[in-house]
Amino acid sequence: MVPSDSPSSDGTLADRYRVLLEIARSLAGTLEAEELYRAIHRETRRVIEADGFYISLYDAEADEGTIVFWADGEQHQHSRIPYRGSDSEVLRTGEGCLVGDGLEDRSLLLIGQSAEEGPVTRSAVSAPLRAGDSTFGAISAQSYRPHAFSRSDLELLKGIADVAAVAGQNARYVEELRRRRREAEGMEEIVRALSRSLDTHDVLNEIVRAAIDLLSADDAVVWLIEDEAARVGAAIGAIAPSVDATLPLEGEMVRRLIEDHVPVIIDDIAGSLLLTPRLKEGIRAASAMIVPLVGSEGILGALSLGSAEKRAFSRDELRLLLRLSGHATSALANARLHAALQRISLTDPLTGLPNRRHLEMHLSREFAAAERGRRLAVAVFDLDNFKQFNDTLGHVAGDDALRFLGKLLAGETRAMNLVARYGGDEFLAVLSDAPEDGARLHAGRVAERIARESAERGAPLTVSWGVATYSDRMKSVSELIHEADADMYRSKQGNRVPSR
Repeated sequence: MVPSDSPSSDGTLADRYRVLLEIARSLAGTLEAEELYRAIHRETRRVIEADGFYISLYDAEADEGTIVFWADGEQHQHSRIPYRGSDSEVLRTGEGCLVGDGLEDRSLLLIGQSAEEGPVTRSAVSAPLRAGDSTFGAISAQSYRPHAFSRSDLELLKGIADVAAVAGQNARYVEELRRRRREAEGMEEIVRALSRSLDTHDVLNEIVRAAIDLLSADDAVVWLIEDEAARVGAAIGAIAPSVDATLPLEGEMVRRLIEDHVPVIIDDIAGSLLLTPRLKEGIRAASAMIVPLVGSEGILGALSLGSAEKRAFSRDELRLLLRLSGHATSALANARLHAALQRISLTDPLTGLPNRRHLEMHLSREFAAAERGRRLAVAVFDLDNFKQFNDTLGHVAGDDALRFLGKLLAGETRAMNLVARYGGDEFLAVLSDAPEDGARLHAGRVAERIARESAERGAPLTVSWGVATYSDRMKSVSELIHEADADMYRSKQGNRVPSR
């Protein structure tokens, strides 16, 4: 039975307006989505007798409908049930629909499934939720009885749908404002985090942490473009590749990112034609969203999010990742600029070796380690008769000789050690964890090679050298270097390696 205070099929137009006005007042102040769904159901049920009810939302671009609320008698759920929107007459046409019987052939959601399981939905009345000329959802009342609804019920439900659409748009607008405020606050915190450090390693790790915090994904990766490959600069997540892993720069996806500077979304990596087989082998994700990191000097790399299961990343997710990529690019460019300036400030421009400032910083750390028990040796090298060499052959040849010596010393020095231009024609090698005899063997080998290879170049050079090792009587780095200098000058009158 229809409630006594509800407009029935023979109710007046004034009664209908009065009911709709009451419903509008009831819904107007409801701004939370789930609370609004319950209110729409409650108000509809108050004026239209129905066994079941549902509310669905519709994404016309994706042709995806989603039931966000449904009720069967007193039971109601907020579970999300997707379906193809164009299968719905209401969503497809944007018009109300009255079904007297045979609902199983036209319904999107049936309250009952078969006579053996219980009552079967027989009839329904449905109306679109519209904003302007577009349909963004539908509401439907259903009954186990055939022909339970009249044309008057349809008109009333369409009126309720119009009121509900306005309330829904208001709720969505308020939620959008709240979401954007949360997003802005989160992005502001991310920007602060990215700007805390100018260390490239720290910035890269902060970028992937921010991506995972901001968006739902199973991995986040920063890919750095280096030569003919993309190298993993930082990665986080269960399916993330290892840091420093590389992938070849090939295929349509890479072209779009590097040449066109456009983002790429791949719902199915395994079946995508955008990736070459070699790229697919190096990616563990089933779906991915990748945006380029483009600075003022061109492409720096890319930021990707991956999902272990196939999924479709949304436009809102892409928008967020693009916003993050802008801040990430600025932070990465600043870190790289800082690193470049630091390299310049710590590098001798003529030889490309560390300069004296860099040497002093490194040797200070090694001296502290030696004080804690680690072995330390230094070897000093000085070009013999370099002033005469310059006066005879010119300063261009002298610079060339210094570059030659610097290159040779760098090649003879292990990665864990450091060789630097100490000043003028003097160079110093810091030999960590080396005994004195090992340091002397190293210095002698360097001197022999300089003499041999410089003679082959037609500009013979010799070096004098001296070695010192740390002892606990030493109180400073300068004492260690002074002792190596003294060792060198003791032998400088007679070169250990004669000119050839």
